[in-house]
Amino acid sequence: MSNKKQKLTEISEIGEFGLIEHITKDIKINHKNTIKGVGDDAAVIDHGDIYSVVTTDLLVEGIHFNLIYTPLKHLGYKAVVVNLSDVYAMNATPKHITVSIAISKKFAIEHVEQIYEGINLACEQYNVDLVGGDTSSSLTGLAISVTAIGEAKKEDITYRSTANKNDIVCVTGNLGGAYMGLQLLEREKEIFKTNPDFNPSLEGNDYILQRQLKPEARRDVIEILKELDLKPTSMIDISDGLSSETLHICNKSNVGCKIFQDKIPIDLNTEKMAEEFNIDPLVAALNGGEDYELLFTIDITDLEKIKNHTMIHPIGHITDIEHGAVLITTSGQSIALQAQGWNQMKEE
Repeated sequence: MSNKKQKLTEISEIGEFGLIEHITKDIKINHKNTIKGVGDDAAVIDHGDIYSVVTTDLLVEGIHFNLIYTPLKHLGYKAVVVNLSDVYAMNATPKHITVSIAISKKFAIEHVEQIYEGINLACEQYNVDLVGGDTSSSLTGLAISVTAIGEAKKEDITYRSTANKNDIVCVTGNLGGAYMGLQLLEREKEIFKTNPDFNPSLEGNDYILQRQLKPEARRDVIEILKELDLKPTSMIDISDGLSSETLHICNKSNVGCKIFQDKIPIDLNTEKMAEEFNIDPLVAALNGGEDYELLFTIDITDLEKIKNHTMIHPIGHITDIEHGAVLITTSGQSIALQAQGWNQMKEE
């Protein structure tokens, strides 16, 4: 009998998305009303004329947030919003959430109250009911898991996998702000660690700080699209950066795309902070993540409908798959898009 140990595969070798594909590749669907399982912003379940969508996100202390600079009320609010964003990305309306929380002994009742103050505020803001959850103790810190449940008419549901050649690629709002807000907070944290008497220099950066600490889901855009009688041909929310999300749509839809650098919307506050950190604002927009804007495609015949909406920006178009997913720079150079967004499972 051989004593040779089996070589184990490090999770960092395949990353978060590789791990998801690995553990879900053998999943079998047992119920005919499961329309969509793993592989989109949310699962889709058939209830007749109305489809339900279900999505879950887990936020873990030290991985997704740092309590040195994250107010607990903001954390509770953000934990809800990141899930609602996934529901809106299916062109659906969130209705209910459940919240599960694991807490260590360093937290008092008053701390938990602050978290739920933020959760309740998000529920009020987005007209969502908190209907259940679970609590547990933790040996390592704080973890919050939120499940969001939404609904939409069968014909309104929008997937990542249905983009078509010549569709126009659009993005809402602006990109890179959340990433630059995080860079600012991390810098001030490091200074504070060496000098506890240090007063953080955050004045004048409210916009990018809010983008990081208290983001909003784009319910307003979904409402605008309905007013315009415009259904996207595909859609996803931007949690991991424009590059990663664009590649998700291209890979799931078996298409390529051209994204134009000069069309990507970046706020002046983001540009200013990027310059201070000697970071190209384009890098923040492409790879930063946590903006929770919507990336979607529309039929080219619908382009006229959105031309007067300042929060919706056409940034490119869908091509044949053999042309690849590329960024066209301001100098006309074609560069392949790469999924370089934040990967929580990469090896440091």
